[in-house]
Amino acid sequence: METITQIDISILNFIQQFRTGFGDIFFPFITRFGDAGIFWMVLTLVLLIIPKTRKYGLAMAVSLAIEAILCNVIIKPLVNRTRPFDYVDTVVNLIVKAPTDPSFPSGHTGASFACASALLFTKSKLWIPAAILATLIAFSRLYLYVHYPSDVLVGAVIGTITGILGTLVMKSVYEAISERNKRKLAK
Repeated sequence: METITQIDISILNFIQQFRTGFGDIFFPFITRFGDAGIFWMVLTLVLLIIPKTRKYGLAMAVSLAIEAILCNVIIKPLVNRTRPFDYVDTVVNLIVKAPTDPSFPSGHTGASFACASALLFTKSKLWIPAAILATLIAFSRLYLYVHYPSDVLVGAVIGTITGILGTLVMKSVYEAISERNKRKLAK
């Protein structure tokens, strides 16, 4: 694990070389879209309300729920990884409020990729802007020095897997409803 952390810190320090005034404004703004998954939850609710997009919202809701349980309830407390700004001996100039929960995996990234992949696998055209935002949120966590690259990578993997699971659950629900309706019509 120590070698992974050293590689992670090297990558983070490399990214810090490219900090700019624009980036110091842009990335804190972008990272807020992932705060507590609020943006993704609001988008999910909007999609659930509109009958035409309800299946996308259902896939996202299930994906977010599974991702939150895996990342925040199970893995974060189990691994309890120190944040990079607490691990590094040198002073890191944080430009956002320091998160207090463990670092591994990135919940911002997990939730973002859960929703983007749910939209992809349900064949919603919204998956492209969602994937762009998810990628920007993931990178913002590195730029802001609040996550290690391995935290973000694992968050993206968990998010993608939960996006697939959410889509499978949504399809099962819609198939069960369709089957029930067919039985009702046959009576």
